[in-house]
Amino acid sequence: MNGSVLADTNIVIAIFAGEPEIIQKLQLQRSVFLCVPVLGELRYGALASTRVQQNIAKLDELARGTTMLECNVETAKSYAEVKLSLRKKGKPVPENDVWIAALARQHNLTLVTRDAHFRHVDGFDCEIW
Repeated sequence: MNGSVLADTNIVIAIFAGEPEIIQKLQLQRSVFLCVPVLGELRYGALASTRVQQNIAKLDELARGTTMLECNVETAKSYAEVKLSLRKKGKPVPENDVWIAALARQHNLTLVTRDAHFRHVDGFDCEIW
């Protein structure tokens, strides 16, 4: 791990749940990034929750205090490579996760997640927490 990580949706959920192990691991990192697909998944979850306003407020605060990675032309190129590689392996992953992996590859970040299917993606570091 290079000390710069991209947090997957389930890691952010663990932060919001106050899981001390995850919080401690993130505090040891040099930089922690989020990306637009993760924010979209979190916002969807907040809108579908019973505490919509409270959860949206937490997300807005998180987004203000974190460097957010957005998709661009280079991301699209990385996405296409990741998706094709997974297809050839017969290892499909959820569509948003292809975008998340593409962003991690593009920015040379270690993806921290609880989803083991990211291990099928070549060309970037992934840690299962």
